[in-house]
Amino acid sequence: MSSSPELKTVIDATQMKRAITRISYEILERDANSKGIAVVGIRTGGEFIGKRIQAALQELSQEEIPFGVIDITLYRDDLSHSAEQPTLKGTELPFSVSGKRIVLVDDVLFTGRTVRAALDAIIDFGRPSRVELAVLTDRGHRELPIRPDYVGKNIPTHPDQFVEVTLSELGGADGVHVGENFASGDEDSE
Repeated sequence: MSSSPELKTVIDATQMKRAITRISYEILERDANSKGIAVVGIRTGGEFIGKRIQAALQELSQEEIPFGVIDITLYRDDLSHSAEQPTLKGTELPFSVSGKRIVLVDDVLFTGRTVRAALDAIIDFGRPSRVELAVLTDRGHRELPIRPDYVGKNIPTHPDQFVEVTLSELGGADGVHVGENFASGDEDSE
């Protein structure tokens, strides 16, 4: 879905780039040892934001930072409520998560259910030393006790609004937009 007049842009391309750079600096400031860091993006939006964070971390630290992608489809707690067969896009973790400081990345944090599913998926691959959460936007309305460690921007919303993240990797201009009349099941993140 592309940006339309009824959507309000709350983060543009320049602000998105700054937010990703700031998050990357904060990740390195928390622990100077970048050798144990690995970035894992949650498909789909978190994958591309995560790849950008990984690139910034590598540039800042001058170290190779492992990157992977996790598909949480089979870990969702609403899977039994859908009559449709889920579409699996695959998990790609070309490194061992055991003992790593995992920076889990998503584009939008809403209820916390996507992050809970991602944590379950990661634990199936090993036991990280620590898992931290980085999100481009936090819109509030948590249903689970999940809190991000790194946030690009907090965007206060109403539960019936929706947040749309557009990315150049998906054919759009980088941006975050808020719209009205959220229809259940239409939002990509949570």
